[in-house]
Amino acid sequence: MATIHDNDELLLARIGYKQELKREFSKWSTVSYAISILGILGSVPATFGAPLAAGGPATAVWCWFVGSCMALCIGSSVAELVSAYPTAGGMYFVTKHVVPDEHAPIFSWVQGWCNLLGQTAGVSSVAYTVSQMLLACASMNSELVDGKYSYTPSASDTVLLSVILLCVLGVICSMTTKALHRIILWFAPINTISIERTDQTVAATFCICFVLLWFTPDKQPATWVFTRFTDGSGWGSKVFSFLLGFISVAWTMTDYDGTTHMSEETHNAAALGPMAIQSAVIVSGILGWILTVSLCFCLTDFEGILNTPTGLPAAQIFLNAGGKLGGSTMWGLAILVQFFTGCSAMLADTRMAYAFARDEALPFSSFLSQINPYTQTPVNAVWFVVLFSICLNCIAIGSTQTATAIFSITAPALDLSYVSVILAHQIYRKQVKFIEGPFTLGRWGPYINWISVLWVLFISSVLFFPPTVPVTVSNMNYGICVGTFIAGFALIWWWVAARGRYTGPRTTDDIQPVPTEEPGTGYGTME
Repeated sequence: MATIHDNDELLLARIGYKQELKREFSKWSTVSYAISILGILGSVPATFGAPLAAGGPATAVWCWFVGSCMALCIGSSVAELVSAYPTAGGMYFVTKHVVPDEHAPIFSWVQGWCNLLGQTAGVSSVAYTVSQMLLACASMNSELVDGKYSYTPSASDTVLLSVILLCVLGVICSMTTKALHRIILWFAPINTISIERTDQTVAATFCICFVLLWFTPDKQPATWVFTRFTDGSGWGSKVFSFLLGFISVAWTMTDYDGTTHMSEETHNAAALGPMAIQSAVIVSGILGWILTVSLCFCLTDFEGILNTPTGLPAAQIFLNAGGKLGGSTMWGLAILVQFFTGCSAMLADTRMAYAFARDEALPFSSFLSQINPYTQTPVNAVWFVVLFSICLNCIAIGSTQTATAIFSITAPALDLSYVSVILAHQIYRKQVKFIEGPFTLGRWGPYINWISVLWVLFISSVLFFPPTVPVTVSNMNYGICVGTFIAGFALIWWWVAARGRYTGPRTTDDIQPVPTEEPGTGYGTME
């Protein structure tokens, strides 16, 4: 019989799993991981052009503000649920404990596949944005010929580089947990300088905002930044164009349970996971808004920057403010942060794939759920994610505009996978006994839960619309096609191979509450 060494292993055992992964993640590496998986300094510049093109500067500014508030509701709802069941499966595992037993298999199956698709689309889209950013840097450092850069990135260049980057990320994520802990511990300090129990000062982000505003001449007035709305989408409605602008904040501020996928490698995960989720959403929401506002003030030539040959408006803003050397230096920091985001996102995705395969929900589950004897990490699951991500990125070979599909499927797939569990928790809360963890929302829980559900259902339907009209083969939003294909495959696999065999996350029947590593020091309850 296996020996249980501490409360983390005891809780995991009572949930129904044996401790197989090594717990090396501490409080600060967990918070660092949560902040890095959002990667504001890289994600905002990478996606700044989408809301800008859809509805102008005011759309970019206010979409981020509203979207961040909604993200806090979703993140808090997720934090409450995963605090009770901190496993590598994240919200997928929680599903089993918020629905009646007879519905658990199909609910878990749908939620797991939806989450896996969203996670993998997130990994592939981050790799794609890093490729875009690297090639934009190459473009703005190329020679000017007749007023134009001699090198302009093509769709095939971007996809090829993204494939290489995905393989590099795969190598990193195949390392031992101790090595990953040491690497990730430095992710957030690139963005922030953390001061325990006081505040978190965002060094790099504030420095870049200051430099951009200081060195950009003829900045736009505040009235233009905060009130200038346009109908750049061509849908004939500034309101609908505004709604399309949510793609940036929706894509960036998601993957809330990414931190929980590392729960089986984290000390005191039931308390630290929720704390990390909320800290990351609050810090990232504030910083992202400040950075977005700063970029909008620097839109000295709106049309020229929007149609920059670098392919990314933010890259042109950096170049205008700092010249080739200064602009490339600041842009390089943003690229580094976005690369770190890719590492964090792939780590979460691979742990989800491992947890899903452990419950025999994937093809070749016995192979994908194996733990490498040397690294003590799920290396097979890592390279499954790499291959899946490469397949998704191939959508963008024909045109950079078709890459919208990768971004568009990420947020809806992930957020819908979260709110499906949140909704089930509200519907069945009187039928299904739910043992709360160290963190709860208290009496505010139902209100926050319902706000999250309604928001995600609304904004997900909007994000599947084509970004511009008239719709063509090159600008079509193929996100709905990707989602439909994966959903069809998952349902066929359910009926052909899993129905009657798959029972949902495999656990023991009786779960008893256990104390955290530090009794009485749980994260807290919102009353």
